Amino acid sequence: MNQHLDDSIKEKVMTLFNYLHTHAEMSMKEFQTTEFIQKQLDALGYRTHTFADCPGVIAEIGSGKPVVALRADMDALWQEVNGKLQANHSCGHDAHMAMVLGAAMILKEKTDRMNGTIRLVFQPAEEIGQGALELSKRGVLDDTDYFYGVHLRPIEETLDGRARPAILHGACGTIRGVIDGEEAHGARPHLGINAIEVAASIVDALGHLHLNPMTPSSVKMTTLHSGSATNIIPGHAEFSLDVRAQNNKIMTELKEKVRQIVQGVAASYGATVTLEESHGSPAAVSAPEAIAIMAEAIKTVLGEEHYDPAKRSGGGDDFHQYAIRTPELKSTMLGLGCDLKPGLHHPYMTFNHEAMYNGVLILSEAVVKTFEKLNRIEAKA
Repeated sequence: MNQHLDDSIKEKVMTLFNYLHTHAEMSMKEFQTTEFIQKQLDALGYRTHTFADCPGVIAEIGSGKPVVALRADMDALWQEVNGKLQANHSCGHDAHMAMVLGAAMILKEKTDRMNGTIRLVFQPAEEIGQGALELSKRGVLDDTDYFYGVHLRPIEETLDGRARPAILHGACGTIRGVIDGEEAHGARPHLGINAIEVAASIVDALGHLHLNPMTPSSVKMTTLHSGSATNIIPGHAEFSLDVRAQNNKIMTELKEKVRQIVQGVAASYGATVTLEESHGSPAAVSAPEAIAIMAEAIKTVLGEEHYDPAKRSGGGDDFHQYAIRTPELKSTMLGLGCDLKPGLHHPYMTFNHEAMYNGVLILSEAVVKTFEKLNRIEAKA
């Protein structure tokens, strides 16, 4: 490693992480987390802003243009852990918050080297694809020039001690469906329309959906609820489809094919199916300029021998909503290796906590390098 984090900041980052890990909150309910983070940022001297109707914290230091921002997601997942259902940080958002707070500690001491505004965005509800949309509606990045995020990476994707300058996420979303058929006595199935049979046929038909094989895509039924008694043909069912594609064009085509298939199956049974789509997350829209700066930050902090190029990922993240809604925004997401196993969203996910120190240094270095670049351009103008 070419840079080292001060021991006092290491201790603070680990303390912050431990608190956030043990005080996990669900999407759009992160109000205690919001209050905690705001207090930390106020103590550091940042100007903070929160919202009456939405969790999340926006913090700034410095003034004027350019504006360079960091983002951390805040929400946890609802999972069974040691026999208990609870909010659980199995996607690393606790680490993301701790790293951005750590970067805030470093950056506040370097404002004399950066002519402009540093903005920190602590965003709710990434897991349900709603948080970025909510904050975008509030214009939190309308005047921002560069925007950086971070996400822990599983060992299959990035090894501990290494990092990537971009995570090229695919698009993902959920389609929920309600099947309405006709109930009947179990002995007289010909008098009913079995909602479970409709659902089974939908699964079978979706297995024959084909798009361009050069672009990865998938659709699968992930929940199905139906039936009230063993001797009744169920007339009602509710299901969910997980839909994914590596780019936004294929995602649009995939969703349209799914709608056609589902409605075709429903019509063949004489049933009706009502579909509703979630917000979802778009495929990555990363700027080459932002990726180049993040790459230099990684090499400065870890050394070139620990740098890995950008990599495609089957997962998704609503971070990319910001770039779609603010086309002039230059953004990318740091992929941080940390010995994460057995995988993201696993209820017993673990990672090397000390890898967060690398993340703190890389994020702060990326912000400094961005200001150096933008301030040079401004000086020449």
